Amino acid sequence: MVIGLTNDDTISAIATAVGEGGIGIIRLSGDKSISIADKIFASNAGKRVINTPSHRVLYGTIIDPENNETVDEALILVMRAPRSYTCEDIVEIHCHGGPVPLQRVLAITLGEGARLAEPGEFTKRAFLNGRLDLAQAEAVIDIIRSKTDASLKAAVGNLSGRLSEQVKGLRHAVLRMIAQLEAAIDFPEEDIEEAAAADVAELIKQADLQLASLLATAQTGRILREGLATVIIGKPNVGKSSLLNALLREKRAIVTDIPGTTRDIIEEYVNIRGIPLKIIDTAGIRETADVVERIGVERAKELVGQADLILLLLDSSTPLATEDKSVLTLLSGKQALVLINKSDLPARLEVAEVEKYTAGRQVLKISVTQGMGLEQLEKEIVNMVYSGQINQGEAMFVNNVRHANALRQAQQRLADALTTIEAGMPTDCIVIDLRAAWEKLGEITGDTVGEDIIDQIFTQFCIGK
Repeated sequence: MVIGLTNDDTISAIATAVGEGGIGIIRLSGDKSISIADKIFASNAGKRVINTPSHRVLYGTIIDPENNETVDEALILVMRAPRSYTCEDIVEIHCHGGPVPLQRVLAITLGEGARLAEPGEFTKRAFLNGRLDLAQAEAVIDIIRSKTDASLKAAVGNLSGRLSEQVKGLRHAVLRMIAQLEAAIDFPEEDIEEAAAADVAELIKQADLQLASLLATAQTGRILREGLATVIIGKPNVGKSSLLNALLREKRAIVTDIPGTTRDIIEEYVNIRGIPLKIIDTAGIRETADVVERIGVERAKELVGQADLILLLLDSSTPLATEDKSVLTLLSGKQALVLINKSDLPARLEVAEVEKYTAGRQVLKISVTQGMGLEQLEKEIVNMVYSGQINQGEAMFVNNVRHANALRQAQQRLADALTTIEAGMPTDCIVIDLRAAWEKLGEITGDTVGEDIIDQIFTQFCIGK
């Protein structure tokens, strides 16, 4: 971990979302934060910011030093180092939340010696100053972008250090293996290298089980973080747009009895029992001479290849048609649920015939207009995401692709070390593989990560965080 910053700049940025609001916040961090605030703030009680103890609030007005003009009423919150988010002196200026007062106050702080913060620079300073490790810092942006309670819980869990603790535990275990082997190398007269290698082989197997357990949560974690990419497909007029509206619980898509109403792609997020679904309604898949509709059909087929889950709709009131069979062929190699819609109408579709084309996939009877089967559909989606095994309220998830890749690479390095042991190769070769695994695990917490990766991670943050 790199401790300390390479410069002593004081940074300033608007920390609240753009737009109108009751309160807006300008945040400063750095050695000059308190002195800058002292120059531009007049307390109604005559108190000075520079003399204010940490974690105290003052009420007064922001004054433009150039013309002594009152800009806005404000509260000043002082947080002195190291008891702050960045471990530096921080001042937050709480004023009215309109764009004009916020920009005006920000400009005044910049005029008094602060510079505009880069995206994510406050959190980057928190990381560089040792308050957060890299996995915890990345959890901050996951919290901001959470789409459901479940995704928020997963992000908060990682911010609290659940993932970091497990990764650090694994790193310590690998480090003990390295120490055990190096001790054997240092004392060749004891003739313990073979016994040490055998002990390490067992420890590698135990570590591999822990890595496998962590990686088993990666798919679910990614879905909670990014959303389950779900595509609704079927022939025209089978009820795709009606299903989208039912899941959203609002009339988002146009629904008519005219086949081919949906020509473009409609994308929305929907919360299914805590799981964010990035759900996409597509054009009905059929042969058509209409140029616009044909483009929509081709786009629908493309999206099927990118989806995490496909919801394929069939019409219970009509026999299985050639168009239906064509759509069913798109399911090859994909996770899908087959939904027989309009099940409240007299049935003309044979379920047994449908099952010939579904390769054992779940087939559910639903009626979107009557609300029949939708609860069962939601249950099946939840079971797919959690594999019916994980208690989402208590579980820790690997929800970051970077983390998952590092874990997989660490697992591979441990496997290489085990192969090296089994091949009877020199102890030095085993140590090389173990050190590689130790370094890969360190990339998750930031202990062994390069500056370029750190910079890339924090550019994903908004300015002010």
